[in-house]
Amino acid sequence: MQASRRRRTTMSNMLYCEPVQKAEAYYLPQFQTLESHLSYINGSLGGNHSFQTYRDRYCMLEASSATGSNAVYHSPSTASFSSNGSTTCNQESQLYLSDVRQSPETTNYGSPISGSCITDDVTDFMHKLKELETAMLGPDADFQESYDNSLASSIASSEIDSWRQMMLAIPRRDLKQVLVACAKAVSDGELVTAQVLISELRQMVSVSGEPIQRLGAYILEGLVARLGASGSSICKSLRCKEPASFELLSYMHVLYEICPYFKFGYMSANGAIAEAMKDENRVHIIDFQIAQGSQWVPMIQAFAARPGGPPHIRITGIDDSTSAYARGGGLDIVGKRLSKLAKTFKVPFEFHPAAMSGSDVQLKNLGIQPGEALAVNFAFTLHHMPDESVSTENHRDRLLRMVKNLNPKVVTLVEQESNTNTAAFFPRFLETLDYYSAMFESIDMTLPRGHKERINVEQHCLARDVVNIIACEGIERVERHELLGKWKSRFRMAGFNPYPLSSLVNATIKTLLESYSDKYRLEERDGALYLGWMNRDLVASCAWK
Repeated sequence: MQASRRRRTTMSNMLYCEPVQKAEAYYLPQFQTLESHLSYINGSLGGNHSFQTYRDRYCMLEASSATGSNAVYHSPSTASFSSNGSTTCNQESQLYLSDVRQSPETTNYGSPISGSCITDDVTDFMHKLKELETAMLGPDADFQESYDNSLASSIASSEIDSWRQMMLAIPRRDLKQVLVACAKAVSDGELVTAQVLISELRQMVSVSGEPIQRLGAYILEGLVARLGASGSSICKSLRCKEPASFELLSYMHVLYEICPYFKFGYMSANGAIAEAMKDENRVHIIDFQIAQGSQWVPMIQAFAARPGGPPHIRITGIDDSTSAYARGGGLDIVGKRLSKLAKTFKVPFEFHPAAMSGSDVQLKNLGIQPGEALAVNFAFTLHHMPDESVSTENHRDRLLRMVKNLNPKVVTLVEQESNTNTAAFFPRFLETLDYYSAMFESIDMTLPRGHKERINVEQHCLARDVVNIIACEGIERVERHELLGKWKSRFRMAGFNPYPLSSLVNATIKTLLESYSDKYRLEERDGALYLGWMNRDLVASCAWK
């Protein structure tokens, strides 16, 4: 028994440690892109309307920093993706944030007390709104002309006072409250009210300010994009210079290092797989979103140190063109890196690429062979699979049933602990605001607000998700997170049973968190691990068999 314990300890140390110097070149970050309580202060909207108190549960975004008082605010965040991960929205518009404040040194968000956009003159007010549309969305915005008639017929002198009362009812320094008010107006179809609030928000957000200001800049972009279209074209691509692939990869690596979310997910999944495969001679791992393949670097090292010698390892890596851009090439790059690493550590290794979207995977694509112990890894990927609310094919449940029929020894699940799949727009907005507020606050503890890397990380790695959740609907909304309770129901319906996580996993992750802020918390509940920021769960991990 003591020998067995020593063997597991050796495996654990290798499994979770940072790769040794020989493996550093291969340890690239894998990227994909909670319980809390929110109370929103009741405020009047036009006299008789009030905001309700919402309590929701809600994980990872893209916009560009303004560099001057009249800088163009470029943003690709509203790029929408089809079910196979490819960009589907190609129309572009330009968002100018001439009044966005940069790196404010006080809590004043830049909304001047006497600078209200409300005026008593109806004609002048309509002209200001027209200018606002052009400033926010550019002269080519599709919905600009469609507003002309609606504004002319909807504005009345009596409503001017109502709008003024609305603006007085919302504390000017409370950016979160103005964001909520704007989203409520968008949800209710109150277009003029939404435009007025957008004008106020333009003076309050900043990509280099406080966490809520930075998140607010990307949320504002999503709200503007949502107003810009409807139906299948609701999510449009705003103009942005996509970074070079090596730059994007470096931003992803920074995010991987400054936040423990990905490390937590990969460590917990690897621990479950290592435990299930500790006595196997031939191991086949199917990764439904392999990206850079970095998750398997410590796994290969751990198996290399196994008493009695390593097993034969075969990895089937599934991925689409989205990750190929960051890699700078196809899956053969991942295969070569992992094969070279395995050779260095004398581990028998094969790599089987499957270049496709996870929702397109069929049994024939997995290369199943007899005599192999099978592990399936769903890390930060199942939420991209359309379910019954999007498609009658329901790939989310189809994949789980297909995997169950393969009789795997273990299946790992890592997902953002968030509820944005089937929620209506306004509750979904509140959930997004709450979830990413915690995310941005955690980043703020690691990198200075004016740090160029922080701006790039948030712009190119996080903003896209935020805008997709807020601006898009239907098949174009690919960020569809569910709470772990819902995932458990899906796994049970597919015939799975919970696989208990090793106590070594919990202990190792606690050690990992010691190098981060003490505001991160790790909790084990009902056979699953939760990583959160303060009182908000952000990522959940569990295993099944």
